[in-house]
Amino acid sequence: MSETPSAPTGAVGPPDLGGAATSPRRAKGERTRRKILDAAEQVFAAVGYHDASIVKITEAADVAQGTFYLYFQSKLGVFEEVVADLNQRVRHAMSEASRSATNRLEAERLGFAGFFRFTAEHPALYRVIRQAEFVSPRALRHHYETIIGNYVPYLREAMAAGEIAPTDPMVLAWSLAAIGEMIGLRWILWNEEHEVPPAVFDQMMVVISRMLGVPRDPDGRSA
Repeated sequence: MSETPSAPTGAVGPPDLGGAATSPRRAKGERTRRKILDAAEQVFAAVGYHDASIVKITEAADVAQGTFYLYFQSKLGVFEEVVADLNQRVRHAMSEASRSATNRLEAERLGFAGFFRFTAEHPALYRVIRQAEFVSPRALRHHYETIIGNYVPYLREAMAAGEIAPTDPMVLAWSLAAIGEMIGLRWILWNEEHEVPPAVFDQMMVVISRMLGVPRDPDGRSA
C-alpha cells in the first residue's frame, strides 16, 4: 500500500491563540472557526465554489470579514478545509457505527449504514467533494486516498483471519467505496425520502457479500 499523501498545503489550521488547550480564549476561537467552516460548507453546497464568496460565508457565519482571515487564508483555503473536515467527520461516523461489529461483513453493513446516515444529514458531502475535482484536485485525491488508506488494513486483517476471500485489498477497498457512493447518490441525494430503502440496502449487502467471498453455511447463507 502506498503511503497516504499529506494534507493539501493550502489548508490552514486555527491560529495559535496561546494558553492551555482548554482556555476560554482558545475555546472561543475554536467555536468561531467551527462557525466559519459550517457556514462555508452550507454556502459551497448551495451556490457552488465559483459563486461563493468570503462575504457570503462571513454573513452566513455572522462574523466580520476580518475574522475570517484570522483562521483561513483565502476562499480556496477554506474550501480545502471544508473537504478535509467532511472527510474526518464521515470517517468518524462510519467508525463509530461499525464499532460493535464482530466480523467483517457486519462491519461493512454497519459502516455503510453510518455513511448513509451522514450523507442524508450532510448532502454537502457529495456537492462539495464533486466540486473539488475542478477546484482542488489535490484535496479530492487526499479525501479518497485517506478513506481508502484507512480501509485497506481492516480488509487485509479480515483476509488473514479467513473472514473474506483473499484478493487485492486496495482494489477491493476502492470497489466497495464506489458502491457506497453510487448507492448514496441514487437513493439519498436523488430520492425524496433521502434514505436508502431497506430492500435496496439488503440487495447491496448481497452484492457486497459476494464481492467479499464471505464463507457460507450449509444452508447457503453468509456466515
